[in-house]
Amino acid sequence: MSRVVNQPIGQKRLTNVAVVRYKKKGKRFEVACYKNKVLNWRNGVEKDIDEVLQATTVFSNVSKGTLAKHEDLIDVFGTDDEEKVCRTILAEGDLQVSDKERQLEIDSLFKDVASVLSEKCINPDNNKPYTISMLERALKDVHFSVDLHRNAKQQALEALPVLQAKFAIKRALMRLQIQVPKSCKAEAMDLLEKLQADVESRDFSSSQMTVTCLVEPGHFRQIHSFVQQSSEGQGRLEVLSLAAIDDTDSSAAFDSGTPQHLQPPTTTAAAPNTAAATMADPAAARAISNSGFVAPSSALPSRRANPADTSGR
Repeated sequence: MSRVVNQPIGQKRLTNVAVVRYKKKGKRFEVACYKNKVLNWRNGVEKDIDEVLQATTVFSNVSKGTLAKHEDLIDVFGTDDEEKVCRTILAEGDLQVSDKERQLEIDSLFKDVASVLSEKCINPDNNKPYTISMLERALKDVHFSVDLHRNAKQQALEALPVLQAKFAIKRALMRLQIQVPKSCKAEAMDLLEKLQADVESRDFSSSQMTVTCLVEPGHFRQIHSFVQQSSEGQGRLEVLSLAAIDDTDSSAAFDSGTPQHLQPPTTTAAAPNTAAATMADPAAARAISNSGFVAPSSALPSRRANPADTSGR
């Protein structure tokens, strides 16, 4: 009776290949790429196409090694230049991403969203920023999910109202310096009062009025338009800080005003080692016994069994 002998596989094929597929006019075209390089190419991080493609060749089936016909390339792409066709397939084709790669991309984008929130938002109670890890926990508490087809800044602006409904967080104010002629003084002050700007300093000593204020980032366009139109080209608007954050002491961001869900875990102080104090200093032992402190059993030295001691037998 014959028996089939299974030969070991010494070479695993297509283990480091990402296939990009492109279908048009009922015909399929594929290119073989390196993993994690297609996304870098589409994001503009990678510029060298040789670092993306394993071979500048257009296939009809990469797994079988079947090359695409020149007639099909001319019919679909209008050219038989394989490098140009590969660039079109990389830009418009469908990329099959594994579960681990997709999860890694989601985690990276989620951290980018938390990083944008950390840069642009503060705790209104102490005017200090939150850390990225605290904001990541807060986003998970409100069940916020990211979209891979949108950038981190857009999603951070959408996540802010959701966080504000549950936590104490707000957009950091923008610090501006406005210089306009004194003839526009009344109009400028009325505009700042209307926008509820926080005026930090005023200077009327020169021919122009200089005002330093804190405003909402959404009011920047309105102030910029006023400076251009009202001052007739003599005014000036300068952005001193995109986010006015008090960073004198970062540890102060974790005070009692911070919401409980955003506070870092606290550590409890360790109990004094009474056993060591008793053995080192008899006076310290009497002081501890008078205070009524009882040491835990784990802190007391254990009595070792003496083989010569037979009194307990």
